[in-house]
Amino acid sequence: MVARVRALVPVMAVAGLLTLSMTQAAELTQSRPIVAVIKMKGLIDPALSDFVRGAITSAERQGAAVVVLQIDSLGGYGEHAERLGEFVRGATIPVISWIAPAGARAEGGALFVVYSSSLATMAPGAGIGPARPFDLGTSRAREDPVGVSRLGTQLATLAPRAGAAEGGARVLLDHPSLPAGPALQAGAVAGVASSICDLLGDIDGRSLRTGAGSVVLTTKGCPSGVLVEFDGMGPVRRALHAVSTPTAVYVLLILGLWAIAFELAQPGFGIAGLAGLTFLAFAGYGLAIVPVHWLGIALLLGGMALQGLDILMSRLALLTATGTAAFAAGSVLAWRGVAPAIDLAPWLIVLATLGGLLFLGFGMTVALKARERVRTAQVGLVGLVGDARSDLNPEGGVYVKGSIWRARSTDGFIPKGTRVRVKGIDGLILRVEEEPD
Repeated sequence: MVARVRALVPVMAVAGLLTLSMTQAAELTQSRPIVAVIKMKGLIDPALSDFVRGAITSAERQGAAVVVLQIDSLGGYGEHAERLGEFVRGATIPVISWIAPAGARAEGGALFVVYSSSLATMAPGAGIGPARPFDLGTSRAREDPVGVSRLGTQLATLAPRAGAAEGGARVLLDHPSLPAGPALQAGAVAGVASSICDLLGDIDGRSLRTGAGSVVLTTKGCPSGVLVEFDGMGPVRRALHAVSTPTAVYVLLILGLWAIAFELAQPGFGIAGLAGLTFLAFAGYGLAIVPVHWLGIALLLGGMALQGLDILMSRLALLTATGTAAFAAGSVLAWRGVAPAIDLAPWLIVLATLGGLLFLGFGMTVALKARERVRTAQVGLVGLVGDARSDLNPEGGVYVKGSIWRARSTDGFIPKGTRVRVKGIDGLILRVEEEPD
């Protein structure tokens, strides 16, 4: 018994030390101000906007001292950026906008978020501006002058709230872009910091405006032990955010239609069909977010339909050439006039046009010929007896004449292992019924 007690002494000592360390760590964490760093990267769409809102709300609930919104965005579609700016202005804790890292940009509608924050800053090597176009769904040449004047005035009015100058914000209305040094001199930003630690040190003791009133910060910088929490988008929001660009919508739409076309040439419904439906679902979501010329989409779909019709006629002729031309024209027109920064790359249109010609013009022709050979082989199976290799409810697999075929029951549920007889063919699916003993 004494030996057992002696053996437990080291274990209890280690457990005590661990408990003490965890308690000290918890106390240290509670004594340090929490800084939540949220990365806002990419176009401002519903997915990114919801993520930023949720992250700021979570930081408020956790009692964070300040939120650092790390921005790298070319703007957004419609009013998503303005609405996100309104939410940032209403936050009960300071939100510091930091355009970073080097090479990051804040343009167009993203500036409404920058100037809605408690303090507008940027990193060396980053850029700010231009402010136009405010909506990436409208080219600068097609902007409404009245709307531009209203939004420009609103942006300049917000700038002093973020520590910038009203005149500095107006410079961005027509200036192409400003790097960190000139932006600070012009008053377009209130500070320049090369890292999170430098930023936290610069804002220590500063009184900032929030939706709940003024707050004096006590961050002191990273060496003093400020806890920094990084927050990132989840997989679902990341996927939705990724498809909210013309390039992603275009690629997903084409791949989805190609996959469905391939599936229609095969017996049954398999992986290609499921992948095609998934691609088309994401493309549909993207089309609901990204501005598009529907005439271009109609030409694109019409061109693919003409190519498919020519395949059914088993010849590569006038319809294929017309369809290819319509597809290329639709690809160019679909997003023509959208901001150049997010427009379709010419090489992508050329690649998709040539790929469609090869896939629909030649690949699908070969697939249909293979399908016809399968159908011919199936005709010879009518009247033969085989075994159900899976439950037919009403469809499943049957083994007939040395191969497994997809089959459909004509008289209800047929359990696995039952003898069946082939009675006919529906497309590429055998029509079978249970064979009496």
